[in-house]
Amino acid sequence: MRPDPQTRLTWPLKRALDIAVALVGLVISAPILAVCALMVRWEIGPGVLFRQRRVGCGGRPIELIKLRTLKPVDAHESATRWSIAHDRRLGPVGKALRRSSLDELPQLWNVLKGDMSIVGPRPERPYFVDQFSATTPGYRLRHRVPVGITGWAQIHGLRGDTSIEDRARFDNHYIDDWSLRTDFKIMIRTAWSLLRPGGS
Repeated sequence: MRPDPQTRLTWPLKRALDIAVALVGLVISAPILAVCALMVRWEIGPGVLFRQRRVGCGGRPIELIKLRTLKPVDAHESATRWSIAHDRRLGPVGKALRRSSLDELPQLWNVLKGDMSIVGPRPERPYFVDQFSATTPGYRLRHRVPVGITGWAQIHGLRGDTSIEDRARFDNHYIDDWSLRTDFKIMIRTAWSLLRPGGS
């Protein structure tokens, strides 16, 4: 494995970029977030924000924030159910938020707090991190850097029900070859995928 990117002179600029993008993103998206929150409240009821424990950099736990798209039966279902994409409890608003990735916007606050980065491996729940680490080579190595809202694996279509081995391989490739230029490239491709017809 190559030296971790935290040892490179340009690494502090990544955090500066995160703060700038998160601040601008929260200001610009505030009206959108307000509308989405009202729609969630109308469809699901109280409890607009969804907080879930995930595994961050170095294996440390973080509390990820999203807009709620569905109310789980209990905390166990939330922590151990892999996908709700085809759940019949998912209403029109929840489906639209998930399809457009607008439910991810509150994670800009996670970035501002320093729990996450704009670009990095997507954070997963502890239950699945333990499973995947035991069966997928290199999976735990993804936690060498801060987790992100978007990443190299995501812009290559590796989200949802896709290969965990491929995700680990793409994430570790990103970490080994990290540069600010790569982060800009991933952010631009992510923005384009959200803005183009058909969404993400």
